[in-house]
Amino acid sequence: MQQRHRLTGIHPLPSSQVIESLDLELTPKRKAMLACFAVSTVLLIPAGQLIAGGLFSLACIGLIATDPETKLRRRMGILMGCVLLLGAIDINPSLKNENFIALSIPFALVITIPAIIQHFGDKGVIRYRFWPVHWRKHDLIYTILAIPLAWVVLKSYEWGNRELFDNELFRQWAMPAEADDREIRRLFVGINLVGIWDELFFVNTCFALLRSLFRFRVANAIQAVIYTAVLYDMAFVGCGVFIVFLFAWTQGSMFEKSESLLWVLIVHLIVDYFLVAFIVQHYYPDYGLDFLWRKGF
Repeated sequence: MQQRHRLTGIHPLPSSQVIESLDLELTPKRKAMLACFAVSTVLLIPAGQLIAGGLFSLACIGLIATDPETKLRRRMGILMGCVLLLGAIDINPSLKNENFIALSIPFALVITIPAIIQHFGDKGVIRYRFWPVHWRKHDLIYTILAIPLAWVVLKSYEWGNRELFDNELFRQWAMPAEADDREIRRLFVGINLVGIWDELFFVNTCFALLRSLFRFRVANAIQAVIYTAVLYDMAFVGCGVFIVFLFAWTQGSMFEKSESLLWVLIVHLIVDYFLVAFIVQHYYPDYGLDFLWRKGF
């Protein structure tokens, strides 16, 4: 079995600190485990099918528990626990204070508990590395291109949802009838906090753990499934299944190559800026991309 002295987000360190990506062989049993994990994620979180999702989760847990690799049992067990926790809560885009609290607690738990467990188990697998280890012009170019791309993709997404699914994407976030700068500020802060959490959980936690076990394409595909499932449950329905999955894939790919959270966070916040602008403009047509620096904001 080939091992690499490289884990996404981890630059080669002194030998005592190196965390190896196991690149585990995908045996039929492990393929079944990952399939059960992906299916249970979809059934528990966006579909809300607790019985069916619970059965697939039990099957996945059984396959995890009987795997001969100790590190796989620990790391996949952590991820399964995160999925079960997220499947037990109501994920929605409400801006009410009670919803902020109800979501902030489990959202915080799924990024802090895995990091704490890994700190005492496989120290170094989950790392909050923001500054790039490798400066690549491709990352800078993609980040700049994210500005027009975010606008085009969100506009296309809005059109696709309206024409193909009879669903107005930006109405997922309820806003008052009259423009209120305080509510716009809440929307902006709330969406950006969720965006930061997205990358800390899906990429820095899920992808890092999966990448420490499997090759890139397998790890990235599974993290993209988790990413898409949660965001679909939150608001990104209809065409969102395809768009969010592709976005998640590119975020995992950028993290893999840059070994840094910096670029994925910047790109995500660019997307969130346009998302908030479109939501605000959808409710208040006289608002535009200048919503942040309008008087009173």
